[in-house]
Amino acid sequence: MGRRRRKSAKLSLDPIEVVIESLSHEGRGITHVNDKVVFIDGALTGEKVTFQYVSTHRNYDEGRVVDVLEPSIDRVEPKCEFYGLCGGCSIQHMSPEKQIEIKQDVLLNLFSRTSQINPQNILPALTGDYWGYRTKARLGVKYVEKKGRVIVGFREKHSPYLANMNQCEVLDIKIGHKLEVLSQAIAKMQAYNKIAQIEVATTDKVSALIFRNLIELCDEDKQILIDLGTSENYHIYLQPSGPDSVHLIHPESSELSYKLPEYGLDIKFLPTDFTQVNTSINQQMISQAIGLLELNNNDNVLDLFCGLGNFTLPIATKAGTVTGVEGDVGLIDRAKLNAENNSIANTEFHVQDLTKDVTSSRWAQKKYSKILIDPARPGAFEMMEVVAKMDPERIVYVSCNPATLARDAGVLVNDYGYQLETAGVMDMFPHTAHVESMALFVRSN
Repeated sequence: MGRRRRKSAKLSLDPIEVVIESLSHEGRGITHVNDKVVFIDGALTGEKVTFQYVSTHRNYDEGRVVDVLEPSIDRVEPKCEFYGLCGGCSIQHMSPEKQIEIKQDVLLNLFSRTSQINPQNILPALTGDYWGYRTKARLGVKYVEKKGRVIVGFREKHSPYLANMNQCEVLDIKIGHKLEVLSQAIAKMQAYNKIAQIEVATTDKVSALIFRNLIELCDEDKQILIDLGTSENYHIYLQPSGPDSVHLIHPESSELSYKLPEYGLDIKFLPTDFTQVNTSINQQMISQAIGLLELNNNDNVLDLFCGLGNFTLPIATKAGTVTGVEGDVGLIDRAKLNAENNSIANTEFHVQDLTKDVTSSRWAQKKYSKILIDPARPGAFEMMEVVAKMDPERIVYVSCNPATLARDAGVLVNDYGYQLETAGVMDMFPHTAHVESMALFVRSN
């Protein structure tokens, strides 16, 4: 247990010594001071540390480690020199093996607490590269007069300000090791203080950068960005207003795609499209999902929240027919184009808001033997009754939020009699507390 002090510690400016009792689902150390919960960044279970407060609240306080007096065996030295300042990573001080263990515990605890269910089997965790894995990001840009420089990077922890950093170890190195190059290019521009952010999308061959320009750029400024693109092999886009204003200025044409070699597929996308940020985990994730579905040529499969066909098209190489449904018109357009470009003829796609009543839709009135669900963080609660009444043999649920997965799993299991056969985590975002997971539900006999 942490030390419980009689006098109020939250007003103290001096470091306070405590023992960390456990970890939160966000990977923060938990202790008590004066019988009040304190969440401490940078601490691990069992460690004796000193910490300082960073904020106070009615029911809990927050702090950060000042010094580790007795370290955990799970503690490692963070690779990034800006760790602790930058808010992008939260658990770099924890060994990768422990990170996975914690994420799996979060998933299983949520199943148990939220819906009183447990998977019959645990999937081996899917892991990949721990560094340079991130292919999508949104970088903040700010000219800071007191520092006399343009800062490009992520926000500081517990702060709206950008971290003064020149390198990111989790971003694709074509971007993560070039933050200073980006900063220097923007600093040369007349509009050096009118660039708000850079949206990044990288592939094996191409790095696309969308500069959010708050004013129209002069020709000289555009040339600076074009020169940047030429020297670093970047494709340069501008975004003067909303998402529809994004346009390419270098080179004359641009095409982004990622390959799924196991299925012989090449998936094209726009730099503004949602795609998975971790190429290795994405490939493993697709393979695992298809294995769990146990597909054959007689299967009619439904892919909900299908995006641009990341799961739909690989499934189509193993199943009889596949129907993809997604609320974003642009993503459905890309899904259709990707099916055509990859000579896949056994798919159909529909635009549908899956948070609304879908029962009158033609695709929702069909029979499906297998269903895959891959929603955004809010989950797929509105679709659970619809899916269950379709009575598929197997349901694979891919989740980026274990809390909503656990909630939706409770509906399938407790209300409709499906069994949670297996579940596990995928390390899509190493060194962060983000938990990506997959679960298989099978129809009870």
